[in-house]
Amino acid sequence: MKHWQTTRFTIDLSRPRVMGIVNVTPDSFSDGGRHADTVAALKHAQKLVEEGADILDIGGESTRPGAPEVPADEEWARIEGVLRGAMSWGVPLSIDTCKTEVMQRALDLGADIINDVKALGTPGALAEVARHPSCGVCVMHMRGSPATMQDAPSYSDVLEEVHHFLRSRLHALTTAGIGLERITLDPGIGFGKTPQHNLELLKRQGELLNLGRPLLLGWSRKSTLGELTGRPVGQRLAASLSAALASVQKGAAVVRVHDVAETVDALRVWGAAGLLD
Repeated sequence: MKHWQTTRFTIDLSRPRVMGIVNVTPDSFSDGGRHADTVAALKHAQKLVEEGADILDIGGESTRPGAPEVPADEEWARIEGVLRGAMSWGVPLSIDTCKTEVMQRALDLGADIINDVKALGTPGALAEVARHPSCGVCVMHMRGSPATMQDAPSYSDVLEEVHHFLRSRLHALTTAGIGLERITLDPGIGFGKTPQHNLELLKRQGELLNLGRPLLLGWSRKSTLGELTGRPVGQRLAASLSAALASVQKGAAVVRVHDVAETVDALRVWGAAGLLD
């Protein structure tokens, strides 16, 4: 679990890694429209690298609750220039997509990771990732789809169901020939879950480590943090940092964040204090 194999890089996970979010979308819940063209998105991505991002996660379709689906050609048109522009930067590039056509184009261009909220469940997605012998993949748990996932989600035991789902997808990936060293797992904070479900996952996150793969967590600016603090999305930095540190303390290998510089600083202080050992 100390390394994550990707197309061009073997990422050392002996310390927590920071994945910086690059939303090339007009409607993401937190920063929609701010980086919706290639020039702005590349400028933002470069800033995240300068701030210490270990990985960039580039997305062309919002997965906020209620988000409509974007055609594959439109999604690809949004991210292609960013992917091409960042390929020479020497940092792993993740593509946040659930569409097989977008995966194929991105991987053929040299993308390092596919970050899929549908856990390679779209027809053809599993075969497409398996076709590339070394690319990394992150599979996530989500109940329903972004358009429907927050319609009264209910679980008898949210940790048990997430654990079962991730275990079954892990089996499906390895059966398809995708090596364990290429796979990370994401319990899907905010994806078909109430605030209570999300907090239960955080409290019991360590139980997911027995799946034997690194965990990737995305708490940044999520609505649960707004519920806890009463703050709007643009004022959730302190809560996001607290959640990121808590998830790392409970075993997260990668944290996916909007605020890279602040997260890097927080992790640096924790490391100096011996809290990351």
